Amino acid sequence: MSQVFEGYERQYCELSANLTKKCSSASILDGEQKKQKVSEIKAGLDDAEALIRKMDLEARSLPPNVKATLLAKLREYKSDLNNLKTEVKRITSANANQAARDELLESGMADAMMVSADQRQRLMMSTERLNHSSDRIRESRKTMLETEELGVSILQDLHQQRQSLLHAHDTLHGVDDNISRSKKILTTMSRRMSRNKWIISSIIAVLVLAILLVLYFKLAH
Repeated sequence: MSQVFEGYERQYCELSANLTKKCSSASILDGEQKKQKVSEIKAGLDDAEALIRKMDLEARSLPPNVKATLLAKLREYKSDLNNLKTEVKRITSANANQAARDELLESGMADAMMVSADQRQRLMMSTERLNHSSDRIRESRKTMLETEELGVSILQDLHQQRQSLLHAHDTLHGVDDNISRSKKILTTMSRRMSRNKWIISSIIAVLVLAILLVLYFKLAH
């Protein structure tokens, strides 16, 4: 773990504990003493936010395996900071019930925004995978069409050669045997191409179905 991050983390934990104590003492004060204590707490919250930003920058500069762990801890500290802010709002509010409603509303909005962001991220990832799969399918279709065109061209050329050889049948008796063998080879090639075409079509269908299922389950959850 980064020593820099640990230093910021230690400072934040000490500051958070101090702010928690100040919030507890401010809740029982009145008048100018309460205002002064709240001002001190707000200044401490600004320092805490600065430490959070420093920890975030440091965590994002580290390798992925370390970064994931530190960002998870950072989310907890951000939640702790939000709780402190909420407590300050409750203290400074003249109406405790109104403060509670505001806190509930902010929590609900934050949860909704987090869910929406997660859904957008999953949708973008699914769309990216779908685009990659579509590209692979197009490449497969292109290869299949090129192979089919090549086979048709070969068949046409060999057919013309066979016609020429048949005209010279009286002088070239052995040519007919070669043509027969060539025909068998071409027939085998044609069958193989047809079979490969069906196999590729089946794979494409399965890929499309799998992609649709992935999108369905991702969006459903």
